[in-house]
Amino acid sequence: MSKCAVIGAGAWGTTLSVLLAEGGHKVTLWSYESDLVPEMVKFRENKKYLSGFPLPETIEIESSLERSLNGAELVILAVPTQHLRSRIQAAKIDPAALIISASKGLEEKTLKRPTEIIGEYFKGDIAALSGPNLAREIAEGKPAAAVVTAERARKFLMRERFRIYTNTDVVGVELGGALKNIIAIASGCADGLALGNNAKSALLVRGLAEITRLGVALGARTETFFGLSGMGDLITTCESVLSRNHRVGFEIAKGKKLAEIVNTMKDVAEGVPTARAALALSKKNKIVMPITEQVNRVLFEGLDPYQALAGLMTRTPASE
Repeated sequence: MSKCAVIGAGAWGTTLSVLLAEGGHKVTLWSYESDLVPEMVKFRENKKYLSGFPLPETIEIESSLERSLNGAELVILAVPTQHLRSRIQAAKIDPAALIISASKGLEEKTLKRPTEIIGEYFKGDIAALSGPNLAREIAEGKPAAAVVTAERARKFLMRERFRIYTNTDVVGVELGGALKNIIAIASGCADGLALGNNAKSALLVRGLAEITRLGVALGARTETFFGLSGMGDLITTCESVLSRNHRVGFEIAKGKKLAEIVNTMKDVAEGVPTARAALALSKKNKIVMPITEQVNRVLFEGLDPYQALAGLMTRTPASE
């Protein structure tokens, strides 16, 4: 049994704390929203982010970051990427501990991946966790698989219903998990416009192609994007109604404004700020990413999704 701290009590952080508790570990779940703590303690349920699923009595709910991290051998950071820096800056973590980043995004101001941000403040072991992992399905006990970038991390999370693979390509694993959210926004638009299965299939394939182009340019391995954190996560996020990023695109296609959509969501749609960061990275590295470019125009310039579609369909013919 190990002492584990999960930082971030959203749906994913809560689900990960349950998985750790099932493994017999001593778990502390920290919530930034301190008003949620007494409610979770009283009802043994995260009614705001993961309603309907009981929290094991062995999970301690905390509002104090210091108390949560005290003695932790494993720290999982399950917070939105745009808030990750402030959390790790405030954290006092044992240098011998293992940190696992469960965040999927790019920091908009610096264009950095989560493990790069963490690495500025923590010099110990850092791993990334990614894959097609919808929190509610895993909380329901349905089988799933994920990939982690350190063998040491596997023993904490591996369960009969949650299979863990390893991949040492940290750049590829993180970029796959981050960039697929942009394509999921486009996929939501396609569904909202009822464009059909042919268009959806083309979107996913060409989306994976541009994700891979940028990833390889930044040092990732091509094959990583055909694994769980690439193709696997892309398929799930683009197809599921549980996907926050898909919902953003769908609602935009139905005529709603981005601010209106975001303000009504409990959880963060990481694809929105990541879209800007990815476009900046593509320009910096001279990588063509037409879908990412059109998603940015739809999100931040008010471009009509039909016009974005026309922009993609009328591009200069090219080889696959």
